[in-house]
Amino acid sequence: MADLPRMNDEQLKQVRKLIRSRCCNYDNGSCLVLDWSFCNVCPQWISYSLNCKWFRNAVLPNDPALEASILHTQPRKRCVICGNPVLSKSHRAKYCPSCSIQERRRRDAERKRIQYWNLRI
Repeated sequence: MADLPRMNDEQLKQVRKLIRSRCCNYDNGSCLVLDWSFCNVCPQWISYSLNCKWFRNAVLPNDPALEASILHTQPRKRCVICGNPVLSKSHRAKYCPSCSIQERRRRDAERKRIQYWNLRI
């Protein structure tokens, strides 16, 4: 039990929101996997440690920022534009989510500008 990752209060609030919205085994405070009549409370709901394997492997990857903060993994990449850490699942990511929208709009505008001038000639 000592080697399990621990959470603070803010992380536990985010975990509870994630459990409520994404965990298929959660049913109004009880865990469907635990089939005990006397105690079927969701263990991840009441614990500050990351002890549910289903939550860790299937539910937590839905929120990469929370997963990185709980598991203390540092993102290896930084955004090219603003320098913020980029949590990416592929090796091709260069921008953070907010900068990627701006960069995509800038590239689209540039492409359309070139198309416009090529049609005028």
